Amino acid sequence: MFRLGDGLALWSLALVPLLFGLYWYASRRRRALLDRFGEHHLVRRLRPAVSIAARRWKASLLFMAVALLAFALARPQFGTRVETVRRQGQDVVVALDVSRSMYAEDIAPNRLERAKIEVGRIIQRLDGDRIGLVAFAGDAFVQSPLTGDYGAAMIFLSAMDPEMMSTQGTDLARAIAVSIEALAETPPENRIVVVVTDGEDHEGGVAEALVAAGEAGVTIHTVGVGSLEGVPLPDVGGSGGSRFRRDDAGNVITTRLNETALQDIALQTGGEYHRIGRGAGGLGRLVERIGGGGREVESREVTQYEEQYQVFLGVALLLLALEFIIPGRKRRPAVRTEEVA
Repeated sequence: MFRLGDGLALWSLALVPLLFGLYWYASRRRRALLDRFGEHHLVRRLRPAVSIAARRWKASLLFMAVALLAFALARPQFGTRVETVRRQGQDVVVALDVSRSMYAEDIAPNRLERAKIEVGRIIQRLDGDRIGLVAFAGDAFVQSPLTGDYGAAMIFLSAMDPEMMSTQGTDLARAIAVSIEALAETPPENRIVVVVTDGEDHEGGVAEALVAAGEAGVTIHTVGVGSLEGVPLPDVGGSGGSRFRRDDAGNVITTRLNETALQDIALQTGGEYHRIGRGAGGLGRLVERIGGGGREVESREVTQYEEQYQVFLGVALLLLALEFIIPGRKRRPAVRTEEVA
């Protein structure tokens, strides 16, 4: 089977007719100048060493060499071999809390935006792993299925927002369950879930979700977002005229990081707990943990074409060498002189 690695390079073949046109014009111009000098047959007798045939051969060799160089640039490929491509890595599902409590501004610019920045850094540092995204609040759904296209995952991540959730609140159990479902086709040894949240759980059922995670062989790492002190919850988009949300009694609603619950989840599933907040580090250690394991998760055979441009390049160089070697003038016969006694 034959194909070209870079078909656009064939446009360079346009140099061949261009060179031919220049050669033809130069020949006509030279002939016109010689005709002005004198009769053509007389001028030829005055230039016996010039070989018209040699000039034409040299030009032909040059045209063929340029054509072969252009063809070599197009990277002709023929002959195939089958290679086995293996992908090493793990499948990672990041469950991101997009409840309204993530609007809290105890870390700049707010919990949600800071969490998205840190998750984005995780995505950018992955190599060979697949990433999936789950958005959750009072319910949960798969925002992005497992993919190795990190650019697409970043686009889905940027679109995650509390306004996309029809049910508010925080249901950690549902987030874990949906994340496990997203890993259903992944080998058990490659299943990782990263839950990024402030840890507030309004629905319960986490214990049962952790049992299901253990049965599915899922490792859950938790990332706490926020501060341990309670902070007022901003009333984003509210119409009450107050900057902060209030309960029915008129008291300002506060929110804080529930670190103990998140540490428990990680401990029971063999994962690690990390924190994003004032005085806390980034998630570099978590990325190392994710990238430190991993087994072969995909193996497929692909057909590779053999590059053959070297053949055309070699012939082109040979023709250029011949063009340089062939003389443009006739060899004069040696004149023998005899000594006069």
